[in-house]
Amino acid sequence: MIKTNSIAPLVLALAMASLYPLTASASSNSVKSTKQSKQAAPTVAEAEAFLKEAEQRLEKLSNSAQRADWVNQTHITDDTEAIAAQAGELALAAAGEIALASRRYNGLPLSADSKRKLMLLQLSLSISDAKDREEYTRLASAMSGEYGKAKYCRKPGDASSCLDLGQMEAIMATSRDPAVLKDVWVGWHQQSLKYKDSYAQFVALSNKGAKEMGFADTGSMWRAQYDMPPAAFAAESERLWLQVKPLYDSLHMYVRLKLRQTYGKDVVPKEGAIPAHLFGNMWSQSWENLYPLVKPQGQNASLDVGEVLKAKNIDAKAMTQLGEGFYTSLGMEKLPASFWEKSMLTKPRDREVVCHASAWDLDNLTDVRIKMCITPTTEDFLTIHHELGHIYYDLAYRKQPFLFKGGANGGFHEAIGDTVALSVTPAYLNKLGLLNEVPDASQDIGVLLHRALEKVSFLPFGYLVDQWRWKVYSGEAKPQDYDKVWWELREKYQGVKRPAPLEVNGFDAGAKYHVPANSAYAQYFIAHILQFQLHRALCREAGYVGPLNRCSIFENKKAGEKYQAMLSMGASRPWNEALKAVTGEEQMDATAILDYFAPLKVWLDAQNAVLSKE
Repeated sequence: MIKTNSIAPLVLALAMASLYPLTASASSNSVKSTKQSKQAAPTVAEAEAFLKEAEQRLEKLSNSAQRADWVNQTHITDDTEAIAAQAGELALAAAGEIALASRRYNGLPLSADSKRKLMLLQLSLSISDAKDREEYTRLASAMSGEYGKAKYCRKPGDASSCLDLGQMEAIMATSRDPAVLKDVWVGWHQQSLKYKDSYAQFVALSNKGAKEMGFADTGSMWRAQYDMPPAAFAAESERLWLQVKPLYDSLHMYVRLKLRQTYGKDVVPKEGAIPAHLFGNMWSQSWENLYPLVKPQGQNASLDVGEVLKAKNIDAKAMTQLGEGFYTSLGMEKLPASFWEKSMLTKPRDREVVCHASAWDLDNLTDVRIKMCITPTTEDFLTIHHELGHIYYDLAYRKQPFLFKGGANGGFHEAIGDTVALSVTPAYLNKLGLLNEVPDASQDIGVLLHRALEKVSFLPFGYLVDQWRWKVYSGEAKPQDYDKVWWELREKYQGVKRPAPLEVNGFDAGAKYHVPANSAYAQYFIAHILQFQLHRALCREAGYVGPLNRCSIFENKKAGEKYQAMLSMGASRPWNEALKAVTGEEQMDATAILDYFAPLKVWLDAQNAVLSKE
């Protein structure tokens, strides 16, 4: 599985059609600009000077606020939470002030770059009330800290019975006892009740900030980050989902029928939704841990290299160096020495940290890092390739102006490393010495099924998380209905149901990191579409001919050069132009997913026809 988050978000989100959070500092000159707007009409020269000054201030506070957040997430204490909140509050005040002041220059005959910068500036929250800003940032840091510290104690008062999320995820991945799985699942989901009230308060404050910038609510502001009107983005997401839904439906049916064989008809229904605790994953968002239960007969090929990593004593640093080697094989630069000195690659023994994998750019130049609690598993090996995609994107666009130091859209930043991870084929693993031989093409169904359990299974979850939040931010889903709406969406799109009755005043959505962390999620759905589209195009650029699932661009400098050219564009151009630079296409297209998994779809439908008669 590839983790779906790339960076731990700051409490400030200067959302600039970019994944990475950007921050701002308060400016008396911005206030002066606002006052001057009442005295004289703005000029082009004044606008250009304003943008130059704003970028300088934003970059300065970006560095300090991100450092504060890094310290907080790698050493969680009340003090580091307070420091991160204070840095975020200062940044939020400045970002809002600058965003409001930038409106003065709308409509001027500026250059294309300057017009784009103004647009990006105005996709940020503006919370003008100082007390509201302070509370907003305090709540954000507190929720992030609560999530990172949360533990489920099977025996209240007995510390030895307490499990952190990592321990619970390991149980979910390996246990085949439905009672144990249900206990752990319910135990973790109860933890989010601690910050449900805080989340509801945070939503209200966030909406105030979005409305100050002219948006209906925060959800509308998030949807506006894709170079199209909010309603158009919602429609585009639905179009893409409908393209892939038939493939997902076939996979879901196959998994349901195989789980029914394992757990029995009293646990798994023959039709309809599957209980959420049976997927080998706390959120049912990826299902590859089920592979041993659902693997095809006679199919021994697998991308699982966990045992080899352990046997060869390939530790966290060595795993990361292997990931770096893929990118350098494409002609990209080696990671800076500071990356190895400052990254958190393993879980410290002496303090609480947020283990959720993330990539960080702390100075908008070369101080790039990843934060992970790496273990010798295939999942983490793939996650490293994913996180390094963010790092190499950061490095590629570091020469852009500050406001263009970001992805073409959030989905792009997520897709870069995942595109590379699609090239983690048996042939690639064989070249690294992690597989003894490359399986024959007759073994591809097993490999494709394993990857579908990772990728295809995620698509509806990636789509519905923000659908839920759009309803929360719009007021359609009120706090008392959070769980009701959450599970309606999960049953509709995922075909997954809660394994126990709804909790009174429940907050199951809050058990997913990105909700209390206020990190937009639609970008992950978009990324899963883009990565296959980019993979298909890069394979074509590399001159590859054959089944798409067997293509790896490892060591292909021609494909790497084209990829690097797109990465270096950053957020300087609309995303459809960045997409065209690699694919020649201006519209997102999920047919690449269908192409990639075409042999599997035929096989799944044949299997389902037989299994459904049992």
